[in-house]
Amino acid sequence: MKKYLPIFILALGISFFSCSDKDDNLVNDEPQLIIKFEFNPNQQRLDNLGQPAIIPSGHAAQSPIFNSISAHYFELSPNAYTQLGDGTVLYHAPETLTGGNLAIDFSQATVVSNGETFLSIPLKEVNQGSYQYVRVSLSYQNYDISILNNNTNHTATLESFVGYNTYITTHQIGNNIFNVNANRLQGYWALGLHNYPYATSGQAPQGATTVPNPIATTSAIPQGSCVVTGKFPSNLVITGTETKDIVITLSLSTNNSFEWEEVNMDGKYEPTAGENVIDMGIRGLEPSYK
Repeated sequence: MKKYLPIFILALGISFFSCSDKDDNLVNDEPQLIIKFEFNPNQQRLDNLGQPAIIPSGHAAQSPIFNSISAHYFELSPNAYTQLGDGTVLYHAPETLTGGNLAIDFSQATVVSNGETFLSIPLKEVNQGSYQYVRVSLSYQNYDISILNNNTNHTATLESFVGYNTYITTHQIGNNIFNVNANRLQGYWALGLHNYPYATSGQAPQGATTVPNPIATTSAIPQGSCVVTGKFPSNLVITGTETKDIVITLSLSTNNSFEWEEVNMDGKYEPTAGENVIDMGIRGLEPSYK
């Protein structure tokens, strides 16, 4: 498997070569390394250092109902001292300079739902070795939340862009079309109500998106990235002689992952009252394989 430089090095102007198209891999009959996502609202809620986290005073949060997700970078790391980019890089999604600075190209993003295959790679192309951690840079989330609008409870669909920088042409929530045609830094979001004519968008504070990294003291991630790190229950060993698929499931904690600053202290998200989105980061990663 060729090794690719992570986006944080690419942002300095170094060129890269992305992995081959996912669909090409899915039709291959040889043993595959398959990666899927799962969303778990009951999984432990963690902070940036991978420690249990409470909701701060003056804030409120809810566990959203996830519809889909996307990522733009995957890496297998041998141990806690492996620096980002020095492991086995499995995938690097397309990026563009159309918006000025290097950014994820949302128009080419692969978006999947719970349990759907995001990536499938022939195992013979994966470097042999023993891997203790997996690192995944998330880029896009689509989920449903409850909001209070004009004293009435509604369900809204929210799209959040948590990658380091994303070039977006347009995106759509129901009948609501958001024309962006520009780069958006980590924390851009938009929502639309179900069966009610209300839509809005905004930008969460820079650096506020939670990105759990339990090995931050030995292998840090760049500020503004969304590289979530998780440890396998036991090392994933790739021998190069596999005869069956290996399926990696990335269980993401959505436990109170949508957080806002309260104006009305009622635990209900009310954007028309000026309640600002603070955090949309995933609250932990527990990888497993079979």
